[in-house]
Amino acid sequence: MYNREFKEIKKHLAFGMMRLPMKDDKIDNEQVCRMVDLFLEKGFNYFDTAHGYHDGLSEIAVKECLTSRHDRSEYVLTDKLTDAYFKTEEDIRPLIDSQLEACGVEYFDFLLMHAQNAKNFEFFKQCRAYETAFDLKAEGKVRHVGLSFHDKATVLDRILTEYPEVEIVQIQFNYLDYEDVSIESRQVYEVCRKHGKPVLVMEPVRGGNLVNLPEEAQKALGDLRAETGSGCSNAGYALRFAAGFDGIEMVLSGMSNMEQMEDNIRTFSCNDGDFEPLNEKELEAIGKVVDVFGSMGAIPCTGCRYCVEENHCPMEIKIPNLFSTYNSKMLFNMVNPWSSFENITKDSGKPSDCIECGMCEAVCPQHLEIRELLKKVSELFE
Repeated sequence: MYNREFKEIKKHLAFGMMRLPMKDDKIDNEQVCRMVDLFLEKGFNYFDTAHGYHDGLSEIAVKECLTSRHDRSEYVLTDKLTDAYFKTEEDIRPLIDSQLEACGVEYFDFLLMHAQNAKNFEFFKQCRAYETAFDLKAEGKVRHVGLSFHDKATVLDRILTEYPEVEIVQIQFNYLDYEDVSIESRQVYEVCRKHGKPVLVMEPVRGGNLVNLPEEAQKALGDLRAETGSGCSNAGYALRFAAGFDGIEMVLSGMSNMEQMEDNIRTFSCNDGDFEPLNEKELEAIGKVVDVFGSMGAIPCTGCRYCVEENHCPMEIKIPNLFSTYNSKMLFNMVNPWSSFENITKDSGKPSDCIECGMCEAVCPQHLEIRELLKKVSELFE
């Protein structure tokens, strides 16, 4: 069903266009063009976007930096159907048409039902979203239908049982979440394998949390490099962990600058182009990093910004920014986080302004108890 398409996907690395480089509060298209060109030049070709990324500008960047500059045969493009942008079944086709136009293509290689969980799956069913996507596939506007997933393994099992036509599943998968009881990365991956579905990985470096490590965790990887002579970066270890499992077709990285792009390309181009999974020594060091994180009380936020986009916070509290500053203090002993806190809250809500409406928690892919966590942030900074 999808073998031909997957043969066209080259190597493991995917360009996630969710955290693109910015310049003067706009996407830096000049740098994105250079990144796209290098990505394709080095033999990679999978690009991932969604209608809400960068407040709707990601799809436009796809057109300006990729599709208007390269032949359609050179790349594979994934877009998503997001519940925030449709209310009824009748809204879906016009929405997809607008996304195709924004991206400058006549078809998407993959259309994913976006951020599926127990709650919005019911909404997608009510709107016959899956059935509409399958019809779009039959018409040639979509080549393959899949889903991206943020919930417990039992929920994914139900979705794939009800819709066996789904061809691929995108999951959050990294070494920090592998055995996490709230994310269930391992169990979700195992459900994909049970149903025979190829896997796309998102958040392999957990929103950058596995790049900028606490001192003790950094020491574990530093000792590993000293012992083995490895030149692998922190991001490289995380990407290789995610890509090293059977059935994983692609690992998305939301690359924000050329340096990240070059580092990721090196990770997936070692040994003359053959991908190298983590060995036993490397897995042991990664285990030490997980133990460090588990002992430090950080907030496991990936900075996806779902909680603050699309009017999810009526008090305009910059939740991801506050959580990042909190973690900087807890994990890295940031010298003056209060200055950062003041800058964040200068023109927006403070954590104590939270009215506990729960709108942020309803859309959080990590299932964080945001209302309680904001109280912790308030206690530290206010």
